[in-house]
Amino acid sequence: MSIELFEAVLRPYDEKRRAELVAAFMAVEHAAEPVGEVGFPALREPSQRRVIEEMLALVGRTLIRSGTSWISGYRDDVARELAAEPQCVPPEEDRAVLTLILIHSVAIPRADGLITDDTWLSPHPAPVEELRRRSQLTVGEIESALRRLRAAGLVAHVRAGGVSADSATETAGGYVPGPQFHRLTEAARRRLQEELILAAGPDSPLAAAVRARRRNQTRDTVRDIRGDT
Repeated sequence: MSIELFEAVLRPYDEKRRAELVAAFMAVEHAAEPVGEVGFPALREPSQRRVIEEMLALVGRTLIRSGTSWISGYRDDVARELAAEPQCVPPEEDRAVLTLILIHSVAIPRADGLITDDTWLSPHPAPVEELRRRSQLTVGEIESALRRLRAAGLVAHVRAGGVSADSATETAGGYVPGPQFHRLTEAARRRLQEELILAAGPDSPLAAAVRARRRNQTRDTVRDIRGDT
């Protein structure tokens, strides 16, 4: 990515401030975990964060807060456009395996009171045996899907208790959501939570409420387009 793309945004700043802005931009774009404000002056100042937002907007991205740390992610409108592109849709096997991991590592522990924070991070990995038992996919399909999901940063293999595991300990622990889940906007998090409710309990009262809310939103959107009152 050429820095020339941001020249109009950076032009008002001196060399030192430009370097700070570029460093913060590169950090939030490429770090696996949210970046703390301590090491990046441009992330501490609201006015400078707005400049970083302008830089990210030029590449379809936005700044996402996590406590006193920051990371970037796709803007919601850009994410919707990408989701409509067939080449951006992951294989069905990957989606099935990821859904199972989200259900067993996040949704079920949260329902049991083991996860209280509004987060997709989990110290309760979904064992490979559970993925095999709950899926109609073959062992080879599951293993291939897990490799692709790990390469994309969508899942991570950990030992029980949430400690990262290397390839030598694949049989221990299991899988949890990966670092890409840090990059979800608030709206994207809400949509994913709703999809998980529909997948895990399609006949539950919560699922019925999600479907009703979506129907109402669709009617409101159609009414706004038509100009109805």
